[in-house]
Amino acid sequence: MSSPVRSSPLALTVLALLHHGPLHPYGVQRLIRQWGKDQVVNVNQRASLYRTIDRLQAAGLIGVRDTERDHAYPERTVYEITDAGRDVARQWLRQMLSEPKQEFPEFPAALSHLLLLDPEEILGALERRANILDQTLARLDAGLAAQAEQGLPRISVLETEYVRAVTAAEKRWLTSVADDLRAGRLTWSLDQLNAFAAAQQDAPEAPQRGSGA
Repeated sequence: MSSPVRSSPLALTVLALLHHGPLHPYGVQRLIRQWGKDQVVNVNQRASLYRTIDRLQAAGLIGVRDTERDHAYPERTVYEITDAGRDVARQWLRQMLSEPKQEFPEFPAALSHLLLLDPEEILGALERRANILDQTLARLDAGLAAQAEQGLPRISVLETEYVRAVTAAEKRWLTSVADDLRAGRLTWSLDQLNAFAAAQQDAPEAPQRGSGA
């Protein structure tokens, strides 16, 4: 089936949590944090969560269950997942698991413009990033240990395992690049690079794919 709304990590998470029972938006946000999903889903801006819920409701993937009224809290709308929402959540999940998606995080973009900095500035920035990654790894290890003590099945912490594996791989790579910078194995000539850039500007433009050229 084709999805009536564009998939996103937050939209999938909302549908997944509503599989467990009706929730109001604050309850969704609270569970995301309590269950550690905030390390893979950005829920810092509550407005983004409300916009996602509005899109899911407009597409018929969730519906209003009832409205909670309590003098101690503002009025809260409770949502539940629809049959269409259950089908779409499974479709999105299969797609996200099986099809790598090209994403554009800011760190690789920054790496592509390192020539704007001096070697010492690059080394200092990479060392600071490596220190932050060490702290992240310690936090992830502590979280995994705590979850193991609680007896949670491994299937429920695979996203944490993945984040830790990717973080550890990045730390190893950062360490190797920093070592090469310190040892003088990673060097470059701005004159040579500027000459290469000038040559690229003067080169004829390659025909675009599908242009018939």
